[in-house]
Amino acid sequence: MADTTQGTGGLTFDKSKRTWPNELNILLALVIIIVIFEILGQILPYMNNQSFLFDTRDRFDSVFNEARLKIVILQVAIIGIIALGVTQVIITAGIDLSSGPLVAATAMIAMSFAQTELVNGNPNPKAIFGLWAMDLPVIVPIVIGLAFGAFIGAVNGTFIAFFRIPPFIATLGMFLICRGIALWWSEGRPVSFPTEAYKFIGSGMMPVVWFLSLAVIFHLIMRYTVYGKHTYAIGSNEEAARMSGINVKRHKVLVYMLASMLAAFAGIVLSSKGSTAQAGMGEFYELFAIAMAVIGGISLTGGRGSIIGTVLGAMVIGVLRSGFTYVKLDGSYQLMAMGGIIIAAVILDQYRQRNRA
Repeated sequence: MADTTQGTGGLTFDKSKRTWPNELNILLALVIIIVIFEILGQILPYMNNQSFLFDTRDRFDSVFNEARLKIVILQVAIIGIIALGVTQVIITAGIDLSSGPLVAATAMIAMSFAQTELVNGNPNPKAIFGLWAMDLPVIVPIVIGLAFGAFIGAVNGTFIAFFRIPPFIATLGMFLICRGIALWWSEGRPVSFPTEAYKFIGSGMMPVVWFLSLAVIFHLIMRYTVYGKHTYAIGSNEEAARMSGINVKRHKVLVYMLASMLAAFAGIVLSSKGSTAQAGMGEFYELFAIAMAVIGGISLTGGRGSIIGTVLGAMVIGVLRSGFTYVKLDGSYQLMAMGGIIIAAVILDQYRQRNRA
């Protein structure tokens, strides 16, 4: 018989039912994936006994393959910033499909106000506006980009909360609108040559610094503030949240605004990193951001999940993408494998919910 202890009101707690935190399960899965790629590097004949994570050729100062570690975290940092906002939306039982095109639209708009006047002593050939928009303080394009993101999020939230449009439809429509804005802004031409201050935002490992810093901030917000408690309450039971005095409509608008501002900031970092903005930026970013959240244990039905889980989900995606390249898996097969993994994560989430119920 399972060991039980007496609880309040005569209820009993069965220790055999105790489960690990979901984040530990994701961390364990991450370790297992790394071990699998290490084994493949040893047994596949064309890999020549290469190591996935460790330095076996004395190229670095540490035992780890520093170049691969940087690639793993850099390639998920910008999408990870989007995933932090998508996580909050999904916790409210919503969805946001507009974040990818919003990255492109924000990159185009912000870069237009971050251009330098002279390039190699000549007038900027990619200038969008006149001299009044050249060599502006770096805070100007950042504020303009974030304001644009806040506006898009407010529109999304208003349609969903006040007009009762399903989140999938509302954000799908905004998906097309933002992609259209990105194409219309400079008639499809790239916007380039930013100031040095703007370049610094996405230089080197700065995308990782932004991602981890924002992850810490929003982890604290979601766990210890009224905003976080209301977000979880709405996702768990919207009607009960409304009856308990939470202004559900206003809070939903706020959640979508924050999510869009994070996507807009990701667009700023992305354009800074490449020193250019193009209308085709952000393709599939919204899907990968949702995948990071789902793999990180965020329930698509709302009310459950954590920022830490999303960060671990981002690392899983990063390791998988780098690992597939490491074993020289064709790009088409990589997409198929990623799709299968996302479906498996959703199936596992449904199983966990049924088991918990």
